Amino acid sequence: MEEQTTLPQEGASFFSNRACPYFPCHEGVDEQRFNCLFCYCPLYALGTRCGGDYRYTPTGIKDCSACTRLHDGDAGARIVREQFRALAELAKETRA
Repeated sequence: MEEQTTLPQEGASFFSNRACPYFPCHEGVDEQRFNCLFCYCPLYALGTRCGGDYRYTPTGIKDCSACTRLHDGDAGARIVREQFRALAELAKETRA
């Protein structure tokens, strides 16, 4: 049976959680456009290939607190769809 990788479809691409105690958690985005859909960034695992505004701390932890890439309006869903194949590759099970 051939494996098929399907891309996420258009649809619910905006969610704003104003009840969150951290809202808005990133500076620089108008609160009316602040998108919480990707509260936990699916691009984090791409490391330096994520395309966002990040830095690495002295202990080697990726700090994305300055990144607004997925939080400004509905652009985040489009960006994640564009990176879906790279994310799927990271998630593949490897067998020895």
